[in-house]
Amino acid sequence: MTVPAFGLGTFRLKGQVVIDSVTNALELGYRAIDTAQIYENEADVGQAIASSGVARDELYITSKIWVSNFAKDKLIPSLEESLKKLRTDHLDLTLIHWPSPKHEVPVAEFMGALLQAKKQGLTKAIGVSNFTIALMKEAIAEVGAENIATNQIELHPYLQNRKVVEFAQSHGIHITSYMTLAYGEVLKDPVIVDIAKRHNATPAQVTLAWAMQLGYSVIPSSTKRANLESNLKAQSLKLTAEDMTQIAQLDRGHRLTNPQSVAPEWD
Repeated sequence: MTVPAFGLGTFRLKGQVVIDSVTNALELGYRAIDTAQIYENEADVGQAIASSGVARDELYITSKIWVSNFAKDKLIPSLEESLKKLRTDHLDLTLIHWPSPKHEVPVAEFMGALLQAKKQGLTKAIGVSNFTIALMKEAIAEVGAENIATNQIELHPYLQNRKVVEFAQSHGIHITSYMTLAYGEVLKDPVIVDIAKRHNATPAQVTLAWAMQLGYSVIPSSTKRANLESNLKAQSLKLTAEDMTQIAQLDRGHRLTNPQSVAPEWD
């Protein structure tokens, strides 16, 4: 199973806000939904999905295991709890959300437990998030690159993460870009605004199209139905080689997500 190129993110959305966002997205045609244990919104996401009437086999649901559940005796029970909240008997993709702080739980232990969850049918695919090259090497050594569907990383025009991307892709590991719009910072960038004008598109559409044209998946979130609908149109936007080159030149290593409690030593 390949990771869908386009989906809905739910980071920072809770309660009725996330219920409305997921409900609107599903009505508009979104079929991939990304959540996580630490977002504390799995039950709300599950409620919105259940109320939508969309068949489970049409959906691609991703969640992420939080660091407190990495031990081999905790990981699968925590995943089973996530399934209850999401009102499903399996996930399509389950990720390790962040590396274990100070390597308290070895990569081999939590990746082994995650692979066991896949073998038990609790998840169709497994992967990682916020993993460096060194951490990906450890994960590959334990479960094989063929069992790592994606590495979900912060990636946007201002942080293009090329070393991590190159290593992952050379091992057949797909890249999922989160925070593709850089909290909206790139939407004001003169280069992106100019490209958007040339294509009669929005800066958000241009940025999402850029990431997808590079082969990455994107999971933008929004609380506004109009923005959810507009973002969908990025899938049909084709940027020129010149557009892609101009955006490539915007990279400046500008990292926005770096929580000291869990962040690794970045490449």
